[in-house]
Amino acid sequence: MPDKPVSAFTFEISLSVLNHLGRNLYRSFATVLGEAISNSWDADAKKVYIYIDKDSFFIKDDGIGMSAYDFQNKFLKIGYSKRKEAKISPVNKRPYIGMKGIGKLALLSCAEKITVISKKDKGEYVGGIIDNSGLNKAITDDLKPHEYHLNGFSLDTFAQHIKGHDHGTIIYFENIKDGIKHSLKFLKKVVALYFRFSILDKAFDIYMNGEQITLDSLGELASNTQFLWTLNTIDDPFIKILEGKTKEKRPLNPNGNINGFIASVIKPSHLTIRDMKERVTIDLFVNGRLRERNILQHIPTERLVESYLYGQIHYNDLDDGKDRFTSSREGIVPDDPKYKELLDELGNNVINKILDDWDNWRRKYREDGDPDNMHITKKARKAGELFNVVSLDFTLADDSKNKDKIDRWINDLSSDAGFNFPSYAECFISENLIRNYIGEKHIPLSSEADKEVKKWRKSVDVATGKGNISISIRKNDDDLSYLSMDFLANLIDKFKHDSPPQASLSRDATEYKPFRDAIAHTARLTDKAKSRLTTVYDNIIHRLKKLLSNS
Repeated sequence: MPDKPVSAFTFEISLSVLNHLGRNLYRSFATVLGEAISNSWDADAKKVYIYIDKDSFFIKDDGIGMSAYDFQNKFLKIGYSKRKEAKISPVNKRPYIGMKGIGKLALLSCAEKITVISKKDKGEYVGGIIDNSGLNKAITDDLKPHEYHLNGFSLDTFAQHIKGHDHGTIIYFENIKDGIKHSLKFLKKVVALYFRFSILDKAFDIYMNGEQITLDSLGELASNTQFLWTLNTIDDPFIKILEGKTKEKRPLNPNGNINGFIASVIKPSHLTIRDMKERVTIDLFVNGRLRERNILQHIPTERLVESYLYGQIHYNDLDDGKDRFTSSREGIVPDDPKYKELLDELGNNVINKILDDWDNWRRKYREDGDPDNMHITKKARKAGELFNVVSLDFTLADDSKNKDKIDRWINDLSSDAGFNFPSYAECFISENLIRNYIGEKHIPLSSEADKEVKKWRKSVDVATGKGNISISIRKNDDDLSYLSMDFLANLIDKFKHDSPPQASLSRDATEYKPFRDAIAHTARLTDKAKSRLTTVYDNIIHRLKKLLSNS
């Protein structure tokens, strides 16, 4: 359609509606950047340049640009969407990612004033200035859209950006609200994370202050990533980097056209983007565009692992012509049936599997796992955590030639530690409780017990003499501290006068002794010995609790 002369540019929407729809709708700087970059994608740009200063920034692209007619009847027409005319862009055949035609209002939400200029190939620049203070006055004065005219622009403002700019659009954001507090390093990380089409499509490049955004901006995140789960098949270079760095990985195959990855970091703090009050999460992308931050909030597990996970889920089936995205473009309508199907599939066939994998892998690498995983007893888990901490004292430096071998030895001990550590604790608590009971009841030592005490006192004297130790070792150096469970239990059974007779504590203690001695000498038990010791000790606990409660 041929261009018609335009004398003044105006919005084609009630100014008060525009105010409610756009200027207060967008919350994050990342969202504003996203809308501008998405517009460039839809405009068939091959390159996007972002120039950031302390309180202002420019975004320039080399897209097809706009004529005066386009600027008035497409850009300023709130609700205009390219999808009404075609599904894909005319030059690069890209799927349009803009839908409602109101994303452009995000541009008004972060700056006091924005200037938009654009031109087609061999054309002249057209555009204007949207000054929020003037817009506020127009809304207050209840002006009609055609009564509020955009201010004219000066090419001097864009002098350094229009050189060699044959076609495309340039937007100048002036007086950023609250200023730009974020460093370039972390803004590059945000762009690399959230604008996946810039990474996946080699014909679309984003530059920030002259430097191209690449996966290098995610190097720190990749280095701190510990485990990886891939979802079906997707050609993503970042996943290839993670595959070479992670300690464990597992492919998952959820039903439907769900692709992407989920990964976990070593520490939750590794997901925090410093200086930005932002956190890397599991995000949903549709046609390469970020559509929902942190979708795990809609699949709550209330498990520790949530704070370690990040990733990207790609589900293009949500883009089927139905508008299921919120007006702010920062989320998806929660009760949408197709979105619910996606969440159910992720919850049942992805997240549940990740929960178990993460706990198993963390413990395998001597890290604390998931305390809410009931597949492991609390005793075994706490024992494992203690083992992990203690084993750090014996971990060799990375450059040690024996590091791998010693790590294997330590790892080989971890499963036995999960049994031996709590077994020693059980012995420590039960024997000292019995000693307290005997002391309170003033139960006298038998001749056998007295002989045992003298034997061990003599042995201790010899050992301390050899060690040249002059300090006291036992906190309570009474006779009972030299007696083990079998002698202690025998004293109690001789003291008791049960009617009718009950199974004796000493009988279980006698069976317990060889296992107790093995554990006290840090021996590793066979599986059959572990099973037998568990049964015997359960009997001891039962009898001891009954004894103490009756006392």
